[in-house]
Parts: sequence; C-alpha cells; structure tokens
Amino acid sequence: MRKYAIGAVVSGALALSAVAVPSASAATPDLSFSGVVVNNGKPIVVGTTNLVKVPVTYTFVRPAGLVIDGEQNGAGVLLYRGSSLAKQENELGPDDMPTCTTTATTATTVTQSCKEVIVVDPQEYLYEAADAGTWKIAGFYSATALDNDDSDNHVGMQFGYDMWGVPGTAQVKRAAKLTVNATPEPVKKGATLTAKGMLTRADWNTGKYAGFKGQPALLQFKAKGATAYKTVKTVTTGTAGALSTTVKASADGTYRYTFAGTSTTGTATAAGDYVDVR
Repeated sequence: MRKYAIGAVVSGALALSAVAVPSASAATPDLSFSGVVVNNGKPIVVGTTNLVKVPVTYTFVRPAGLVIDGEQNGAGVLLYRGSSLAKQENELGPDDMPTCTTTATTATTVTQSCKEVIVVDPQEYLYEAADAGTWKIAGFYSATALDNDDSDNHVGMQFGYDMWGVPGTAQVKRAAKLTVNATPEPVKKGATLTAKGMLTRADWNTGKYAGFKGQPALLQFKAKGATAYKTVKTVTTGTAGALSTTVKASADGTYRYTFAGTSTTGTATAAGDYVDVR
C-alpha cells in the first residue's frame, strides 16, 4: 500500500478524491530513477508483528527548475507486486521524503543521490502468502493543487500521480523460526540421543507462525571447546513442521538445527542445546 505522498496536503486531497481527481497529471515532469538498491541487496524478511525498516538508495534526475518540497509535490521509490504497473496487487512505499544530495548539474537537469526508508508493518501491509516472493521497483511523482479559499463559495483540489517502472527487483520473505531439544540430559556415552525441534514461518493471513512441512533442516553438533558446528545429518520436517531424529551420544557438546530458507521463506537457526555426556 502507498504510504508516502506529499504530507498533510495529500491527506486532505485524498479525502476529497471522490469529488475530482484527474486520471493523470496534466504536466508530468521528466524524471529518472536508476541504480536502485533495496535493503543493501538482501532479502526483506518479515515476521508477524515487528516493523522492518528497509533502506533504499538510488540516483534521481529531475529538471533543474523542479523543486521537490514534500508539501505540494513529492517523489521517491516504492515496491509493488503484480504483473505490471497498471495491475498491482500490493505496494510498499516510504513514510517520509527521501534525503537527497546533489551530485551533478547541467543547464537543464539536476542529478541527486537519494536514500529513503520503507517501513514494512506486516499487520498493515502484508496480507497473504502471495506477498512473499519477487517485488518490482517503481519511481513515483505526486503533486497537488489545493484551493481552500471558500470566500468565493468554491473550493477545489487537483491531484496528479505518475509512476515509472525501474529495472531491478526485491525479495520479500516470510520469517522462519526453529527450535531444538536434545534428550535425555545428561546422557550416557554411546547411548541414543533424540533431537526434536520445530520449523515454523510467518503466516501473514493469521498474524501467527505456522508449521512448515516437507523442508530439509540440518542437525549440527559442536563439541565442547570447538569453535564450529559440523553437520550430523539432514532431517525433513513433518506434520506442523516437526523435526525428530536420533544420534549416538559421543561427547559433551551443543546440538542445533539450521534451515537454509527458500525463495519465499527466510533462513533460521535454533538456539543450541548443550548436552552433558557421562
């Protein structure tokens, strides 16, 4: 959903939008958005409650005579999901104006290096599993002209909004959680140790975490005094994301499960469970 436009003026403008909103800006400026980097090139992993702040940087070129003031006009970069600009199914945009630094000027243009932050609230802007995956990038420009002087028994508002498709994509993923519990504790050397766990991931439709079935998770072990984990075996999650396997207890150390993630789900690593072998 679009959040940032041009401040308080737009809030009033949108309230009047049922009265008169032109289908396109009468004077679309010649703007360019390029070199967009979303979240430092990393996937955007979102859970069910916490806000996720996504940094965005890009190069912005505008006409020399156009001033972006954030009051009567605004510009920035947003993410959208859908087959095209005209067929968007969801949208994520910045709350505030970008911060831009001029890097070059000509007689007709100004080139700026800009950065903004898109704050993703899963409870407000993500609705279903389909929101996990590849999102496209767009640049936008919005402008309002508001006549609030009713001394002549007339008020008016004009609101224009333009979007440009920009090369590049961003990955939005559902956050995952992983647990482990190795029993019995303590255990005799050579005895059977059972490592159970659970893999769950964010369900934006319900606002809760749900079991993730049929996924490979690595059971890893780090011996006491060691600095790194070693993979013991691969275990596939079952009903409700449950994990269970057995190993022979050989030495004191810590067991954990790790999950490499998928194209729509983030990675996860369980907090280690230390086992005393006697």
